[in-house]
Amino acid sequence: MDAPERGASMLVWCVAVSLMIISVVEIGLYLAECLVPKPPLPVKIFPLVLKSIPFLLGVVMLIRAKALAAWVSEKLE
Repeated sequence: MDAPERGASMLVWCVAVSLMIISVVEIGLYLAECLVPKPPLPVKIFPLVLKSIPFLLGVVMLIRAKALAAWVSEKLE
């Protein structure tokens, strides 16, 4: 693996992990917002599903990291 491909691979990994971390933080903040007040507010499923989409995109990016890195390095040449 040459340097441009390695750099593109690291970029793809960083973006994927960042998406996953942001999604987990958003879900945690939503749950804290619902469960902290007395009495607790009901947790709705639709906001949880919307906030989990970036996590799923991050997982897909990690699975397809090699192909995405090749595509990115080709575009940067």
